Amino acid sequence: MTNIFEDLEKENNIFIDKDPLDHRFLPEKLLHRDNQVKQIAKYWVDALDDVTPSNITIYGKTGTGKTAAAKFASKQLLEYSSNKDVFIKIEYVRCTDYTTEYQVLAQLCQKLGRNVPHRGWTKGEVVNTFRDIFRTNAFGKKLILIVILDEIDILLNKDGDGILYTLTRTDNVSILSISNFLDFKCLIKSRVNSSLNDREIVFPPYGANQLADILYDRVKLAFKEGVVKDDVVPLCSAMAAKEEGDARFALDLLRTAGDIASEESSDFVTSNHVRIAKERIEHNKVAEIISTLPTQQQRVLEAILNLTNKNEEITSGKLYEAYTEVSKQDAVTYRRIFDFINELEMLGIISTNTISRGRGKGRTNIIKLQCDEDLLEASLLQSI
Repeated sequence: MTNIFEDLEKENNIFIDKDPLDHRFLPEKLLHRDNQVKQIAKYWVDALDDVTPSNITIYGKTGTGKTAAAKFASKQLLEYSSNKDVFIKIEYVRCTDYTTEYQVLAQLCQKLGRNVPHRGWTKGEVVNTFRDIFRTNAFGKKLILIVILDEIDILLNKDGDGILYTLTRTDNVSILSISNFLDFKCLIKSRVNSSLNDREIVFPPYGANQLADILYDRVKLAFKEGVVKDDVVPLCSAMAAKEEGDARFALDLLRTAGDIASEESSDFVTSNHVRIAKERIEHNKVAEIISTLPTQQQRVLEAILNLTNKNEEITSGKLYEAYTEVSKQDAVTYRRIFDFINELEMLGIISTNTISRGRGKGRTNIIKLQCDEDLLEASLLQSI
């Protein structure tokens, strides 16, 4: 019997390399983000003169190229500075992996050559060890450290703004924060925000034509020539444009469509494969999120679904009424519901929009589902 992987390798494969279809892939040229990369570079150029750069915060919806632009600028700065008499380090921290100040500082110490355990020390010990790296000048010259905190809102929401307090009060450290939410600074105390004194860069969503340019570029790298039908990229781009210009979603669509074509032993990737891919991606995403939510948040979603099915405008007050009906005698407080709403919005399942009711009537939050109703209902039933 031959090895099963040998048999699979011999099967028809339409891919050359799947890596370019991963949103973490960094291309040689970052399309349609020249202006944003140049803005980051404008603030970081001070490091070439041995001056600590300004702190930067970059905002934008998921899939608008924030992380890619930060990494692209990082690569360019490190390449250019290698021939200069300066010592610049850039460390990337994904705040979904390191969710406390202790964990972030321990990781930075490890990257900078200090053996710090990821648990067991006091926070003060870790802070002192981190700052000692700069005081002892162990590298033989002034160290300028740029720390990229990706999805910083997750860390701040869980652990507070201590990490920003520590980093802004450490010499020769510059912070680049990345957030999907324009209002994440409500999680930062005023004194810390004042010390941060950051420069802000906003990343707009990609348009359909921009998404198409990105996908055409990746098709050349990822697929064998001629296997992707002409209508595939425009369809992926149009679908992703409806998802608020999400390039990650566009790339995921294209890759999943290719996987489906390969599973069917098809010689081509077609628009039908794209449509099947969309259903598969949405189902997997929603089902996975719902299955891991606490029971009370699942009940909030059930209440939103019930109101949506009735075609009712969903205000916070109406939602709480519907939620108490679902929860019976096990409901949480009205105030706690706002925490659930914020968390569900961060997950992309719902959206909120504050509108004015006119003079004397105040402002109201309107809540809407951001996923397919039938899919949500099926996912909730599976979670019971």
